[in-house]
Amino acid sequence: MSLKYAVLAALLEGEASGYELSKVFDVSLANFWPATPQQLYRELERLAQDGLVEARTVQQERRPNKRMFTLTATGRAELGAFAAEPPKRPTAVRDEFLIKIQAMDGGDPEVTRALIEERRGWARGKLDRYRRVRERLLDGHGEEEYLRTAERVGPYLTLMAGISFEEENLRWCERALAVLAGRVALG
Repeated sequence: MSLKYAVLAALLEGEASGYELSKVFDVSLANFWPATPQQLYRELERLAQDGLVEARTVQQERRPNKRMFTLTATGRAELGAFAAEPPKRPTAVRDEFLIKIQAMDGGDPEVTRALIEERRGWARGKLDRYRRVRERLLDGHGEEEYLRTAERVGPYLTLMAGISFEEENLRWCERALAVLAGRVALG
């Protein structure tokens, strides 16, 4: 899959500037499809050239003009066709951190412990951020009510996946740290 479909999906929320899209990616999509602002701007230009999004310029006082992007009917149709196709291949995890853990035996256990503690800190931070987004989406409503009545539930469902992923990262980190502490105690 390319960044193209992630950008088109983000534009389902409505018109947005490149800057606003980068914020959407930081909050809503980064848990499964990260992108830098530069990648987003390049992709938006390609999508506009391909007729999948329309761009309009908004004049601003005391600030540079900004371009606002919206999905075209062609873009919606292509996104719909993409969403209907099964994924080309199953998810594969490529994580340098896990290679380091695989290679830890024979290394300094304190370095490994520090790496796991750092990963735990990242997971906690992301989980806190995702939970704040969840509360903002729910806006005082219960989850079941939101899922029944919200105009769009895709962003919430992917957020749930991100929350589950980070909760599992935390569980794994705690277990790995306990294993390392037990080995030190025996050692």
